[in-house]
Amino acid sequence: MKVEFKARHALGIVLGLFVAILNIIFMRGQILFWPMMVVAFSFAWATFWIDFISENKRQKELERRFPEFVRNLVGAIKSGMPASTAVIHVSKTDYGDLSPYITKLANQLEWSYPFHKTLQSFARNTGNSIIKRAISTVIEAERSGGNMEDVLESITNSLIEIKNIKLSREASIHSQLVQSYIIFFVFLSIMIVIQNVLVPYIGSFSEASSGSVTGDNLFNMMAKVSIDFSSPINFFYSLGGWFVSFHGILLMLAMFQGFFAGLVMGKLADGDIKSGLKHSIILITLAFFVITLSQGFL
Repeated sequence: MKVEFKARHALGIVLGLFVAILNIIFMRGQILFWPMMVVAFSFAWATFWIDFISENKRQKELERRFPEFVRNLVGAIKSGMPASTAVIHVSKTDYGDLSPYITKLANQLEWSYPFHKTLQSFARNTGNSIIKRAISTVIEAERSGGNMEDVLESITNSLIEIKNIKLSREASIHSQLVQSYIIFFVFLSIMIVIQNVLVPYIGSFSEASSGSVTGDNLFNMMAKVSIDFSSPINFFYSLGGWFVSFHGILLMLAMFQGFFAGLVMGKLADGDIKSGLKHSIILITLAFFVITLSQGFL
C-alpha cells in the first residue's frame, strides 16, 4: 500500500515546522515545551496518517466489492456471453470504489485490447494484492484454455472464504486490542507514579545520606538535565546527557514499550507486523506526550 506525496503533505510538514519554531522561541524551558513538540510532529505527519487510513479503507472496500463483480461475471458467462462481452455487460452495475477500474476495463475491451492485458492493467491499477492474485489465476486459466466459469466460481468462493476468515479474526482480536491499549495506559500510569511520586520520595532520603557514595549517585541520577539551544554543538551534547538521565531513560523505556506493543497488535489483528506500525505510532506519540508532560511538573 503506497501513499503518494501530495501538496497537502507538504502543507502539513510546513505547519509542523512552523509550530515547532514558535514553540522553541516562546515555550523553551516551560512545562508545555516538549508536549508542544509532539503536537508539531503530529501536524507534520497527520496528512500522511489520514491518507494511509483512507487508502486502507478504500482497499478493504475494493476487496469487499470484487467478489460481487466476479459473481456477476460468472452469471453473464453462464448465460452464453463471451468473457469480454460479459465484462462490458456487468460493468454497468455500481460497485462502489471498484466501479472506475471496472469501467476502464470495459472501455479497453470495447477498443479490442487483448483480454489478458486488460486484466493485468485492471489488477495493477487497483493496487490490491488479493485482486492481483485472483486476476493472475484468471489469466492463466484463459491462456491454458480452462473452463472460465469454474475458475471464476472457485475464485469467488475463495474470496468469500478469505473475507469470512478476516471478519472472524477481527471480531476475536478486537477485545484483545482494547485490552492491549488499556494495559499500555496502565503501564504509563505506573511510570508516572514512579517518576513523580516514588523517585522524589526516595530522593528525600538521599539528601540525608548525601555524603555517601550511594546518596551522591542517586542524587546525580535524579538530577534534571536541561536541553541547551544556544548552539548546535551544545544542543546535541546536552541531548546526549538528557538521554542517559533518569528522565530520558524513563521516556525511552515508555517509547520502546509502545513501539513493540504496537507491532504485536498489528501481528495479532492483521497477521502482518508492518500493519502494526500504525499502532506503534499512536502508542509512541501518546507515551512521549504523557511522559514529557508529567516530567514538566517535577
